[in-house]
Amino acid sequence: MTKPIILGTRGSPLALAQARQAASRLEVAHGWPAGAVEIRIVNTTGDRIQDRPLADIGGKALWTKELDLALLAGETDISVHSMKDVESDRPEQLCLAAMLRRADVRDRLIGAESIGALKPGAVVGTSSPRRAAQLLALRPDLKIEPIRGNVETRLKKLAAGECDAILLAAAGLDRLHHHDIGVALDEILPAPAQGAIGIECRKDDHMIRRIVTLINHPATLATVLAERAFTRALGGTCHSPMAALATMEQDGSIHLRAELLSGNGADRIADETRFGGGDLEAPAAMARAMLARAPSSIRTLFEAAP
Repeated sequence: MTKPIILGTRGSPLALAQARQAASRLEVAHGWPAGAVEIRIVNTTGDRIQDRPLADIGGKALWTKELDLALLAGETDISVHSMKDVESDRPEQLCLAAMLRRADVRDRLIGAESIGALKPGAVVGTSSPRRAAQLLALRPDLKIEPIRGNVETRLKKLAAGECDAILLAAAGLDRLHHHDIGVALDEILPAPAQGAIGIECRKDDHMIRRIVTLINHPATLATVLAERAFTRALGGTCHSPMAALATMEQDGSIHLRAELLSGNGADRIADETRFGGGDLEAPAAMARAMLARAPSSIRTLFEAAP
């Protein structure tokens, strides 16, 4: 290799931890020396604006727009993404070349031993419509307080008493070495692609695609693509409370579970299906069928999506 691979990433501590993990995997897989993959921080709109919920200022594209522009301009060779934060429709010139093995997909509750143990009327900090709706479905008495910022910022807000509890992704906490913080919630389905790190490159850059493919985890790629196909069929945005989790069975088939909720959690529709790996029409069909029979309180959230 005559020059370093330029890896574009956001500059948050979690994004950098994920970028270093991807860079290290590439260097080890190819027998390259440390530093052969150069990490370049790209400042995104989502990082600059921290005082409003993501859904109110443009959605998930705010995490990817500047990274996409750098990649398309040839300023970087690959982008590393937390796939939960990547919109389901991507630029035609880019491709998802690899996915690292998926980490813990669950959310963790920090501030109480369980959702049931939260005091009546407890204030829970989250800016995720999915998490808010799921919490309210289980505990309508809870008060949801929007909260933004990186993991450390949110933990500090909790410690300062701005809320009684917060929900954070287990994968992010683990990547920042907060293994002993919070209680994992098995009763809540995660966001589509939660816990997955994806590597994107230019579709016509065949050399980089070959380089990156070596560290791809096929089962993670297949299941995350199924979840993203489900999301894309719904036209869901950050305003749309939805959850989806696909797992690969021993025979290579995929089991997909999903739910759609109203904003206040009062209405919920859930379904599941099994299909062959690589079949992206099956999750899309399930999404359309769920939306067709959903109550108007849910359907209007997706029909109003831009």
